[in-house]
Amino acid sequence: MVVRTIHVTRHAFRASYTLNSVTGEYHTNSPSPTGIPSDPPLASYGVQQSRELAEALTRLDPGIDHVYSSPFYRCLQTVQPAIERLGSGVKARLDNGIGEWYGAAHFDHPSPAPPVVLSSLFPSCIDETYEPSIIPPRSGETIEQLHDRVAQALTHIIARADAESPSSDVSILLCTHAATLIAISRTLTGDMPSDPNEDDFLAPTAGLTKFIRKQTSTEGQEKGPPLEWKGGKGVAGGWTCVLNGNCNHLAGGAERSW
Repeated sequence: MVVRTIHVTRHAFRASYTLNSVTGEYHTNSPSPTGIPSDPPLASYGVQQSRELAEALTRLDPGIDHVYSSPFYRCLQTVQPAIERLGSGVKARLDNGIGEWYGAAHFDHPSPAPPVVLSSLFPSCIDETYEPSIIPPRSGETIEQLHDRVAQALTHIIARADAESPSSDVSILLCTHAATLIAISRTLTGDMPSDPNEDDFLAPTAGLTKFIRKQTSTEGQEKGPPLEWKGGKGVAGGWTCVLNGNCNHLAGGAERSW
């Protein structure tokens, strides 16, 4: 059996930060527990969104078997209420491959806090045995490089989850960021617009986008580098999007759909 369903969410409404594009310095008025200016916590409104998201996730049928999260604080803060309610040993697997996208720059962007720090901030919520699929370059990426990075990460994540669940279908949750969520949606479906700025997939804070796998068997699927996902092919046999940025579970509706 295989991963049959993937749910993707963007972190809930966060505190703001700014970047000086000349000096490469980040600044925030809401200090992060990690001490990284580009890694702010959720705003109080976002905390409420995370609780509403958790309520929606615990009602899913089939339920969530694995949670994969960007290693930035706001993403872990978003999924923490759900992890605490899901139980059954479900913990967040930190994967930089679905982490934040920083544009290519002449300076180095900040890295997320190391797992040991995050584990101290989110006790019992993190799978400390999990190894991330890929580490993005600190100098940033082009849009094309973002999509290829995400395709590589998804190939790794799905293949591992497939191998871990030989006797049952699996449902997983990915918690990520706006641009990365859009790239995830495109690489799963294989639908890459000629203009990458096209509004095709929505990325509201704490919304839910859902994908169903086209193939029911992993036999014959590519095991190497995910170089050919465009043209409707998609990674790991391709996926159909059945929910696009749904926010029916949020009292305030869609926010920052980007």
